[in-house]
Parts: sequence; C-alpha cells; structure tokens
Amino acid sequence: MKKITIHHYQSSSGKDVIKDYIEKLTKDEQVDAYHVLQNLQNGETDLLTIKPWEGKIKEVYFYKDNRIFYVAAHGTDIYILHICRKQKNKTEKKDAKIIRSRFKELICSLKSK
Repeated sequence: MKKITIHHYQSSSGKDVIKDYIEKLTKDEQVDAYHVLQNLQNGETDLLTIKPWEGKIKEVYFYKDNRIFYVAAHGTDIYILHICRKQKNKTEKKDAKIIRSRFKELICSLKSK
C-alpha cells in the first residue's frame, strides 16, 4: 500500500496555518488532531468520523467541536484546507469562505502543474 501524503495549507509567506492552529489547542485536542492526521495518512479512514461537506471537500470531526476540512486528490495526496472549531450545525460563514477560497486556489495550483 502506498503511503498517503498529507499537505497542509500554507499561506503565501509559507506559514503552515494548519500546524499553527493545532499548536494553539489544548494538549488533548492536539493529540486528537495529530491522531486524525495520522489516520488519514495511513488510509485508516474507517477509524474517523468523516462526512462530505461540499463537492469534493470533506470534513472530519475530532475532539469535541473541532473539524478538519480536506480534499483527497491525485490518488495518494490529501490536502488539508482548513481547521476550526465548529459549534453550530452549520459551518460559520467566514470559515466556509476560507475553505472555498483555498479549494479554488488548490485546484488552480494543481492544474498548473
């Protein structure tokens, strides 16, 4: 089985915004977030609570109200677009806007390769 490669969204300055967010969480949340990412990398999605969010974008739940939004593309690549705390049934408008924008950016980037 090929190992899946996880790509975190990075700002235009190269900052890993996903890792930065995780590092600001409580220790229990951090452990669970990294566990989720490891399960994604190992292809162990059956161990996770995942649901379709919009189009090809999926969301995976972790520790309490946290969510990771990602896209599986190009076979063994997973692109983490956004991570946030979701306290309502519906994703906050500002978070949804970020997710959609990063998805469009990713699609343009992949097409140009």
